[in-house]
Amino acid sequence: MRLSIAIAGALLMALPAHVAADEVPATSKVDAVTVFLSGAEVTRTARLALAKGAHTIIFADLPAEAVPGSIRVNGNATARLDIESVDTRRRYVPRDDQAIVQAERKRLEDEIERLRDERGLVQGQQDAAQTQKVLLTNLADLPGRTEGQPQDQPLAQIDWAQILSLIATGMTEAQRSALDAEVKKRALDRKIEELEKKLSALAPARVEQTEVKVFVVAAAQLEAELTVRYQVRNAAWVPRYDARLDTGSKTAAPSLALTRRAEIKQRTGESWDDVALRLSTTRPTADAAAPELQTVTVDFEPEQRPVQTATRAPPAGGLARPEPNARRSLKEADELGAAAEAEAPEPAFDIAEQSVAVTAAPFQAVFTVPSRLTVPATGESKRVLLQEDTLEPLLTVRTVPKRDPKAYLYAKLVLPTGSPALPGTVALFRDGTYVGTGMLPVLSPGEDHELGFGADDQVRVRHAIAEEKRGETGLISSARTDSRNFRITVKNLHQRAVQLVVHDQIPVSQNQDIKVDLVGPTVPTTKDIDDKRGIIAFESKLEPEEERVIEFGYRVTWPGARAIIYR
Repeated sequence: MRLSIAIAGALLMALPAHVAADEVPATSKVDAVTVFLSGAEVTRTARLALAKGAHTIIFADLPAEAVPGSIRVNGNATARLDIESVDTRRRYVPRDDQAIVQAERKRLEDEIERLRDERGLVQGQQDAAQTQKVLLTNLADLPGRTEGQPQDQPLAQIDWAQILSLIATGMTEAQRSALDAEVKKRALDRKIEELEKKLSALAPARVEQTEVKVFVVAAAQLEAELTVRYQVRNAAWVPRYDARLDTGSKTAAPSLALTRRAEIKQRTGESWDDVALRLSTTRPTADAAAPELQTVTVDFEPEQRPVQTATRAPPAGGLARPEPNARRSLKEADELGAAAEAEAPEPAFDIAEQSVAVTAAPFQAVFTVPSRLTVPATGESKRVLLQEDTLEPLLTVRTVPKRDPKAYLYAKLVLPTGSPALPGTVALFRDGTYVGTGMLPVLSPGEDHELGFGADDQVRVRHAIAEEKRGETGLISSARTDSRNFRITVKNLHQRAVQLVVHDQIPVSQNQDIKVDLVGPTVPTTKDIDDKRGIIAFESKLEPEEERVIEFGYRVTWPGARAIIYR
């Protein structure tokens, strides 16, 4: 029978008696990982045999990203094994491939030196060509210099035709040589820059790791399996969704398949090879408590006192303490807080999809991936299938003809019982065709949300201004009016009835002297949609081939002595 290990020590506390204990290096491997929305908890396991007595078990392969306060050690053994304490420290260890790295660095340095020497020769070629061009230019100026000499001095007979031919040929060759040298210099500079980047990208000679020392006492010779758990920060998973809408037909009802996936990535410094993976909706590294508010007082502004010109001596023993600011606004007191962080998702590559087991709790949901996976430490993303639900959506056609003369198909879904839905992007498919992306907010089971699935060409919409006029009313005190009437025509070309929602707007008065009245035969079914003043909606059901006309308008009245503006 195996006995559980008794945890008798506390973390980060060493005792002098451990100095004489035998040091036993433990080789561990990552066995399981729980990935949070921010961070992860890694579980390492190690098997070892211990003799009777005190021992110091050393785990030297934990990454530098391990949070010291999160490290916990437990396990089981074939006899009594007491853990007295656990110590952690950061240390630098030489790389195993250091000889290969040094050889590569030496090769790159030699190649860079050779290319720089070659560049120096090319620079000399370019300088020689430039000098040759200067000499030929001076030779071309020679006839002008001989014109100023006295006539009584004898001049040598000069063959100017030969000199001009020499100048033309030499100048062409010098220019070609200079350009050729410039091209070679650019190529050499690019090669040197590439090699310098490779040299700087080589891994450092030392790697930082976290070392854990576990001081134990074995009651007898035994075999033990130790488990080390710790948290790391540079890991996360984000939700991704697919919403596949089947619009149905005249006899078949529509359906919506909502697929949840998780995109996992990590840069913890250790590779998770063939690990048992779980995904949790908790954020262990976030703030654990709500912020506290301080008392805000309001008082009269203090009276201004005359400015004293004489300087006041600082108190003995230090500098003068600055006067506190006597005024603090409510806005400054309310702006205390922390900004939330968000990571742009990185490109992902798909893996074999398998459904996961979901464990829902009052404060979190945990998804257990059925098969073991490998997640590299390079930041590449992997996707796993979390859950798939088939829902019965409520389809509506929404149009805003004032802005866009098209109708758009919307599907309202109700989240089924189980785990909540976290915010994330949704890939939208309508009848098997990808139509775009949307966003899904935080949804609890039973909450509903609408998703748009693109334009519906089988619903025709026309918008027109039926009447627009301005005038004045009143005899004693005149008032001005601005009246506008609209006509919206909607026709359903589907073979089945559709629920129609038409959105529009009327002005909202910002002054009690400005009156806005809704006019027209069609009355809106909803006003101030989403608490937005002036936004109205006309809801109805359109039968196949039915055409409906919506007529409405508004009249604005204000004192004639003033002017109004629409914003």
